[in-house]
Amino acid sequence: MTSNGALIILMGFLFLFLGYLGVPVAFALIASVLVVTAFTPVSEASMIAQLFNGMDVEALLAVPFFLLVGDLMTSANVTMRMIVLSQTLVGHLRGGLAQVVTLFSMFFAGISGSSAADVAVLTRTLAPEMNREGYDRAFTAALIASAATMANLIPPSIMAVIYGATGNVSIGGLFLGGVVPGVLVGIGLMIYSHFFGPVGVKRKRATFGQFTTATKKAAVPLMIPIIIMGGILTGQFTPTEAGVIAVAYIVFVAIPLLNHRHLRSLPRDMAHTGLLYSIPLITIGAASAFGWMLAYLRGPAMVSDWISTAAGGDPFMIMLLLTLLFIIVGDFIDAVPAIIIFMPLIIDLTKNADINPVHMGVVIITTLAFGLITPPYGLCLLMASKFVGIRFSKAMLASLPIYVVFFAAIAFSIFFPEVVLWLPKTLLPQSVGCFQNPNGPGYICP
Repeated sequence: MTSNGALIILMGFLFLFLGYLGVPVAFALIASVLVVTAFTPVSEASMIAQLFNGMDVEALLAVPFFLLVGDLMTSANVTMRMIVLSQTLVGHLRGGLAQVVTLFSMFFAGISGSSAADVAVLTRTLAPEMNREGYDRAFTAALIASAATMANLIPPSIMAVIYGATGNVSIGGLFLGGVVPGVLVGIGLMIYSHFFGPVGVKRKRATFGQFTTATKKAAVPLMIPIIIMGGILTGQFTPTEAGVIAVAYIVFVAIPLLNHRHLRSLPRDMAHTGLLYSIPLITIGAASAFGWMLAYLRGPAMVSDWISTAAGGDPFMIMLLLTLLFIIVGDFIDAVPAIIIFMPLIIDLTKNADINPVHMGVVIITTLAFGLITPPYGLCLLMASKFVGIRFSKAMLASLPIYVVFFAAIAFSIFFPEVVLWLPKTLLPQSVGCFQNPNGPGYICP
């Protein structure tokens, strides 16, 4: 009988080898699982069933709706109003367009939850203008890719939806917990652009009248994050229902008011979103089967024991070791399969070290968001460099100093859980394990 360790190594090797040959991630995962299944008592039919079970999760329905929100906002050209508002707020600062990129990304993150959508919008709208003003293209690509990662931190985050649905963690709590690292990354990028980025073209400070006009024009799209989070926090609807309401708001209010001619393009946008969703959906199913087989072979238990022994039971040390693991994993694997494959390990360590599940989720999501700009995978950096027209190697070198911003955000999220969990405890206390005070009003939090 082949040992579990040898089967785990074989499964991992096959996945990486097939990926290196250019096989899509989902098919590389499925192939490696099916090969290893032949050496176990588990039937292949059971593994195929597990693949579909991984996709059969109600909470994952939120993902296509949030994708559709971002796609509709982009294709209907509504996002330009938020770009203009960003320019009135920070366009006069040193490196004005670089500051606008970061601030707009924070606004757009509250609407789409998709880093890929953010990169697509910024490279199409602001990158050409930055090129005309003499910004180095490598800096432009690195900044756009880094700013786009905030879409996975600032709610509504698709990564948080997948993490919460897979790990049975409050999605609302993850949304609120992601605000702190998301804002920290945004502030860090603005500071970096101010002191170390190109000077850009000096602009006059916008007048109060210009700011008021821009705010009025951007008010309709900026209502979307208020509707989403307001509904979730008040308990009016779930994250999935929030996505449906956001789409309905755009289709019946935003587009008719701001770009009614785009209504005829709605079928195309919906079909495009369906195609976009098919990519992560098959990957979710394949990663679920891979993770199930990994758990069957006791891989998470072995790694959990090793990390617990090395950390001596210290929750902060455990989180640091997990962060190191996911920094490495994020270099080679997309965040979605990484979350699903390693979720049994995360759950085990979270329980053993008595770490708040929302706190752990925020740290893992922040770390995997960082993986979107690290080689050799670095999806956001790959997209940005391609769209901007610069070699990936140059964009990677330009992004290296920005890593400090992400390291600082991750470290802060680990060592200051009370700050990260302040919003969830205040606005959605049940999400972090708080319970109603039996002796009076308010909640008691562990």
